[in-house]
Amino acid sequence: MNLILFVAVLLVSFVVVRIGAIAFQLTGLDWSLAKFQALSCFTGTGFTTRESELIVSNPQRRKIASVLIVLGNAGLVTMIATFANSLRPRVGEARISLPFLKDFIPSDLLPWINFALIILLFLLLYKLFTHDSPAHGLTNFLRKFILKKDIIKHVTFEELLISTGGYGVSRITICANSPVLNKTLIESKLRSYDITVLAIARGHETIPNPPPDTTFMLNDELICFGRLENIQAKIYAAA
Repeated sequence: MNLILFVAVLLVSFVVVRIGAIAFQLTGLDWSLAKFQALSCFTGTGFTTRESELIVSNPQRRKIASVLIVLGNAGLVTMIATFANSLRPRVGEARISLPFLKDFIPSDLLPWINFALIILLFLLLYKLFTHDSPAHGLTNFLRKFILKKDIIKHVTFEELLISTGGYGVSRITICANSPVLNKTLIESKLRSYDITVLAIARGHETIPNPPPDTTFMLNDELICFGRLENIQAKIYAAA
């Protein structure tokens, strides 16, 4: 029973990390970075100060990270407990109900057999969740479910560079409810929020260093530098 519980917790952990990665991606993170950050939050390892600014500067990502950290700690404790119980000889003996098996499997070998089964099952799950076809299928299914249930709102901007103090370069799309839609650069007062518009991508045209009288139009892609939290609040507006 402990072995089954361990495998179940391990399977759920893989799914939770994948959901966390999808959630991070929907908030604007690159997929490879989203996977790394989800795994970092869930396991509590590999979370660097430089990359943590991408999480702490965004309220939605902070919530995702908090859930992953809590679930990761609970899952780790459960896996350690079930793993230890799976290696106890008396637990293994209790699982043997057919007498003739004792003639082939000595009781002192049962913990090692359980250990081998755990390693084998872990490798099988790892292969399943990292193989392109099953992984993509699961990811697409989970992404559609998250979007359908409106669990995480898809943010239409991408952070290209992160520097110290929460500042970075972002590519953000002007949507229908953006506060700056149909306003000129000077009317938007973005500079007062320490946001500099470096360029505007409009269709096949690029407007570098746009002049103050440039009007922001629907579906314009703005390349901005500034505090990432301000860029999200003053240019992108959640529906």
